[in-house]
Amino acid sequence: MTTVADTNVITALWDSDDALNAIARSSLDAALARGSLIIPAPVYSELMAFAGRTESFLDTFLGDTGIDVDWNIEERVWRAAGQAFQSYARRRHKQRGTGPRRILADFLIGAYAARHNFPLLTFDEGLYRAAFPALRILRA
Repeated sequence: MTTVADTNVITALWDSDDALNAIARSSLDAALARGSLIIPAPVYSELMAFAGRTESFLDTFLGDTGIDVDWNIEERVWRAAGQAFQSYARRRHKQRGTGPRRILADFLIGAYAARHNFPLLTFDEGLYRAAFPALRILRA
């Protein structure tokens, strides 16, 4: 079984002081034991934002851990992400902007997992549950 890893799980793995570090490690190990791990291109791009992370670092890290990158995001994923982002914007407007503000990359990650019928390993179950009710979520 292929599992999509969300950005927040990998970044928790990188920070040994993060309270979620051990959970991230065991969740990623369990996902690899069940099959393969993949990240869509937006996760790769988000990972570049962390201090000291370069393309070389990421490529080596992903190669060493066996996590693949899918660089191709089909039109149907973009459309599903746009629809979910639109629904989120409407919900946020009705709630008068409470809670953290989400970015398009979150919806691309969820749409990618949903459209490929891959479970998503994440610490952010609430966002993905609201945006993609049919998505199988693996809570890290």
